[in-house]
Amino acid sequence: MPPAACIELMNTIFDSKLFSSIRNISIGKNEIRFGIIAATVLVSLIASYWGSMTVLILLIAAVAGIPVLLLLLKYPNLGFIFILLGGWFVPVKGPGGFNASILMVILMLVLWLMDMFIVKRKFEFIHSRVIRPAVYFMVVSVVAFGVGQIKWFSFANQAPLDAQIGGFAIYFFLVAAMIMTANILHDVRWLKAFVWTFVGLGTIYVLFRVANLSFIDKVYSSGVYANSMFWTWLVAIPLSQAIFNHELKLNQRLVLFAIVGATFFVAFYQQYDWKSGWVPPAVVVGTLLALRFKRLALMAIPFAVIIAGYLAIDLIATDKYSWGTRVDAWIVVLDISKTSPLIGLGFANYYWYAQIFAIRGYHIRFNSHSQFVDIIAQTGLLGLIFFFWILFEIGRLSWNLLTRLSSGFERGYAYGVFAGVMGSLMASFLVDWVLPFAYNIGLDGVRASILPWIFFGALVALEQINKEKLYS
Repeated sequence: MPPAACIELMNTIFDSKLFSSIRNISIGKNEIRFGIIAATVLVSLIASYWGSMTVLILLIAAVAGIPVLLLLLKYPNLGFIFILLGGWFVPVKGPGGFNASILMVILMLVLWLMDMFIVKRKFEFIHSRVIRPAVYFMVVSVVAFGVGQIKWFSFANQAPLDAQIGGFAIYFFLVAAMIMTANILHDVRWLKAFVWTFVGLGTIYVLFRVANLSFIDKVYSSGVYANSMFWTWLVAIPLSQAIFNHELKLNQRLVLFAIVGATFFVAFYQQYDWKSGWVPPAVVVGTLLALRFKRLALMAIPFAVIIAGYLAIDLIATDKYSWGTRVDAWIVVLDISKTSPLIGLGFANYYWYAQIFAIRGYHIRFNSHSQFVDIIAQTGLLGLIFFFWILFEIGRLSWNLLTRLSSGFERGYAYGVFAGVMGSLMASFLVDWVLPFAYNIGLDGVRASILPWIFFGALVALEQINKEKLYS
């Protein structure tokens, strides 16, 4: 039987008479299946809805999600744009702060795995040094979640299961998003689309803030602009392109410099007291300038150390109580973590165990406000080792690509990721911005915390796209 006939048998064809014209309509077998599934889901939701707002929200999301699903099936990389749009502008939150960003990440992961298992019938990852520590970190997260079901302290309650699942989802799915990005991003045009969409949407928010039009805070989700990763990468990406992308015209560079200036005006001048808003971006700027002016950077090292020391002392002096309590919290949480130093206490548990340990004479629940301490407490020293290993491999890869990529955009992107790693490390020292803690930044913070993981994965994808030219 010829191929055309095979295709014909897979479709349902019927005529439709509309006014005086007759139209031939062909509905594919896949469309029929999706229609049946969608109808079944909708009927089930409607039947179960007896005044529950949660179910109503799910019903609306299911209706809106059908066209999104169909688009993702045809254009998987469009999901990265949806992560921004959904996370930034859809304020609806589920249990524990579950939101459109993490929902889109999970949906993309499911479609990617289904494509490998069902369509390609071949399960494989790209070969990159970044993937190994990422997989190890995910495995440790799974083990830590299981270990978290053990009650380590008989006089303290464990974290509720939903909090443990939320904490696990953050660690597991953000790192999985990096691996997925590296594997499904095969065209630089999609990376450019994501980068400039991020810069464009971020710039709109910043310009409204510069103009003191505060209603913009109601348009954008607070989980975005109240997250250090938003400010860090809104400096790293435009500034690296302005400095190192030789394909840009002068007026384009000036626009990017203006975006960075406006971002710093808001982050430093308008919200100076919030250190996470401007200190990591400042590290990004220092890194990019040092890379651009290497000889001057070497000469400026003593002055940079003096200035950094002065700023550190000044920042601590202006907020002594906050820094003092943070150090006390780190000591207590690390002391709790001695119970299971290698694999940790599981997700969110230390927050509840902390109540039986005194901090400044009080028995209260608290979080560490440190990414590194959180990782040790939840996934142990193994988790911290693999976390640093991931960042080291991303930093190493971006360093190797700085001068080896020929395209102006790609080279500028590599510089931006390298500087972004430095800024993310600083942000991790300040608060749990890169991998949010369930009882601090939480699932709502994934709206912006997803950014570095997508950018990291895209760098690996760039390596794969240029593999023949780089390693031939």
